[in-house]
Amino acid sequence: MNLSVSNSPFDAEQAAQLNQIFQTLTAEQQIWLSGYLTAQQTTQESASEVPQQVAEYVLNSESETEVNNRHITVVYGSETGNAQSLAEIFADRLVEQNHTVKLTAMDEFKPKELKKVEDLFVITATHGEGDPPDNALTFHEFIHSRKAPKLENVRFSVLALGDESYEYFCQTGKDFDARLLELGAEQLAERQDCDLDFDELAEKWMNTNIEIINQSSGNEPTVTSTETVQSAKEKRYTKANPYQAEVLENINLNGRGSNKEVRHIELLLDNYGESFEPGDCVVVLPQNDPEIVSLLTETLGWDKGTEVTINDDGDTLTLEKALTEHFEVTKLTKPLLQKAAELFGNTELLAQVEDAEWIQQYIDGRDVIDLLNAFPATNLSPGNLYKFLRKLPPREYSIASSYEATPDEVHITVGAVRYEAHERARNGVCSVQLAERVQPGDTIPIYLKKNPNFKFPFDETTPVIMIGPGTGVAPFRSYLQEREELGLSGNTWLFFGEQYFTTDFLYQTEWQAWLKDETLSRLDVAFSRDTDEKVYVQHRIAEQSEAFYKWLIDGAALYVCGDEKNMAKDVHETIRYVLEQEGGMSETDAEAYLTQMKKDKRYQRDVY
Repeated sequence: MNLSVSNSPFDAEQAAQLNQIFQTLTAEQQIWLSGYLTAQQTTQESASEVPQQVAEYVLNSESETEVNNRHITVVYGSETGNAQSLAEIFADRLVEQNHTVKLTAMDEFKPKELKKVEDLFVITATHGEGDPPDNALTFHEFIHSRKAPKLENVRFSVLALGDESYEYFCQTGKDFDARLLELGAEQLAERQDCDLDFDELAEKWMNTNIEIINQSSGNEPTVTSTETVQSAKEKRYTKANPYQAEVLENINLNGRGSNKEVRHIELLLDNYGESFEPGDCVVVLPQNDPEIVSLLTETLGWDKGTEVTINDDGDTLTLEKALTEHFEVTKLTKPLLQKAAELFGNTELLAQVEDAEWIQQYIDGRDVIDLLNAFPATNLSPGNLYKFLRKLPPREYSIASSYEATPDEVHITVGAVRYEAHERARNGVCSVQLAERVQPGDTIPIYLKKNPNFKFPFDETTPVIMIGPGTGVAPFRSYLQEREELGLSGNTWLFFGEQYFTTDFLYQTEWQAWLKDETLSRLDVAFSRDTDEKVYVQHRIAEQSEAFYKWLIDGAALYVCGDEKNMAKDVHETIRYVLEQEGGMSETDAEAYLTQMKKDKRYQRDVY
């Protein structure tokens, strides 16, 4: 019998790891291990409870049928934890069906093992401009290299996660799918590409694959899983089951005259039932601006009380509620335009969407109101509105507080997004809601989300370098707050940047206090608008190249949080430059050094 969360006290990852170990044990080793564990348990617990638990487990084991023959490998590439969570759910489902399963992150999968794989399931996110997540880089590189083995005897399927608003939607999943076919592997279920709201499509992909492998094994499934992806996640607070958090504080961190508005928001977690760690996130379920909803209602020419269909199941909401809470209306994507062209009955739009360059240019800075005004929809009705609008995605914010310090609260740092585009004022959906329409005493729907790829060391021997300009500094406040609570000092270096020292030095007094008590060892700041020539965090890194290099070769762990397109890229190039200048490395060797740091979890990024 294989272990799963339903027949054992282990979580999905533990069960998968134990199943993998058990496969390698001889009968003699299993007997020895059984005796050892029993002896250990007898020593630690009362003897009256143990025999009954063991007897029940043995009885369940004897009632199971033989394990299906083909071994299954589930690998995941995850940036923020979504792919990992789905991989764990899928692995547990397979174990319930009495299959032998190996569950592993891509960076922990040994390339030489690929030729031994029988059934391979790839669950991966896409990062940035079509790039693999950091923990998928090595596997992605290997499988696309000449060293990759032929896989004629391998069966596979890919579940790809992404965001339709990006040009290279689900590109990493598409890459894996195409390459596995090139290597001769046989596809089981077709690749499933998922947008931000992925539960239903992931559910369909899992069920299809399980049905295929059960049929091909010649064995009837021994266990029927009644748990869906959504219900598996609903064991905790999640999007479908949010926690209503009371707002305790909502403070503008910027001084008078600043070009920016960054809010420090404190939320009450009374009886939430889960802890969190530095690096984890708060996910907020936002609402669209009432003014945008009113303007869009007028543009559609429908009454706000009109019942509109919101999904293929025929569920309905009033137009006002649907546009406020359910549909995303402030962002255009390529798939949205293509669906609208089919639905609107507008010949001009049908012609325009044939031009990929026109689409990329048009969607920048425009919303659904712009689209409807430019291309009137003669065929649009309340019954088919949902066919081109996607669900309003939740927003993730790095936690800016320590559970050890304030277990009943969680803090976030939110920069209000406001800009002009195409002769209209534009606002960030969630950031401006939090800045303008949420007051202390109000409640907002949230849930906590683990980030397994942004974890900090908690010892005084590992140097830690943190680079977080603007709101990217939030997880580092959480980390230092926790170190202070644990009484840890030294070997921490923060790089922070913003526009002006006098108005934009976020959490200034806290950094200074931590410098004084040595929770923080070093602080380098860059205020870009205080000097004639703009200075950013990467310039401070270059100025401190000798010390920065010494920290790296002394084993420092490196963390970067913030804007991906500009800051994170510039910081990465500067660190590579430091390795070249101070370490005498070539550009290739410096890049390889940073890649190895990523593999060793010494270089972690939370970028967006």
